[in-house]
Amino acid sequence: MSARSDGAAPIVIRKKKNIIAAGHHGGAWKVAYADFATAMMAFFLLMWLLNATTESQRKGLADYFNPSIPMSRVSGGGSGALNGSSLMSEDTLANDGNGQSRQMPNAGNKTADGESEGEGESQGEGERTQLMAEDLLDIENEINAQKSSVLTPDLAKHIYTRMTPDGLMIELVDADGQPLFKAGSSEPSAMMLDLLRVIGPVLGTVSNDMAITGHTDAYAFTAANGYSNWELSSERALAARRLLIDSGITNEQIVEVAGKADTDPFSDDIFASQNRRIAITLLTGEG
Repeated sequence: MSARSDGAAPIVIRKKKNIIAAGHHGGAWKVAYADFATAMMAFFLLMWLLNATTESQRKGLADYFNPSIPMSRVSGGGSGALNGSSLMSEDTLANDGNGQSRQMPNAGNKTADGESEGEGESQGEGERTQLMAEDLLDIENEINAQKSSVLTPDLAKHIYTRMTPDGLMIELVDADGQPLFKAGSSEPSAMMLDLLRVIGPVLGTVSNDMAITGHTDAYAFTAANGYSNWELSSERALAARRLLIDSGITNEQIVEVAGKADTDPFSDDIFASQNRRIAITLLTGEG
């Protein structure tokens, strides 16, 4: 502002300043928030793992990031799902260098308090294995070898084996003049006992579930009280079950016992003696 020489009022010039608010700071806060959220998720996941795992499993996790045991190229490195082992390993240690074996636990290898029996179990007890379809071929070959070496040809012809979709079927069949059971009865013959003495020890080496089926021929058999081939085939199957248990098969392994009368003949001749038979199937549980 300056005074004018003519005495008029001075001219005032005011400059207006525009004040601009703070500008946008960009997306840096989003990155920081994402890092915070990730850290919190990791923290709560850690808390959950500490609560949901055992001490041995936590040690397995620690060994994964900082190995304190040698890692085998065959074994997965531990003995549990969180202890570094593969899905196919059992109780093998990492430094053993061994993977899955064919040996499977079963009720016959348990003690009264539920603990597994030690390695000092006598060989007479027999270790059982759970076999799949391809492995059952070995059992079939063993049965055929036993019947050829132990039984006479006349007795060996009563044992038939074949693979089915359910597993390995072993059939003990009648012959003219050589019955498995006394006529119209579920009392086993001496020949039936001889046949089971051959196949029983072989079947006793596996822990597969078993199904037992009794069959008759098509000759009508009806007693005064309504007793028919259905009852006869069922009772013969039950008799075979008892004999197998006596030969070493565990009670838990036999999961099915049935009588089919003459509905599933062995021979094209429905009246043939071979239709009177007992079928024992080693089930694979596959599929």
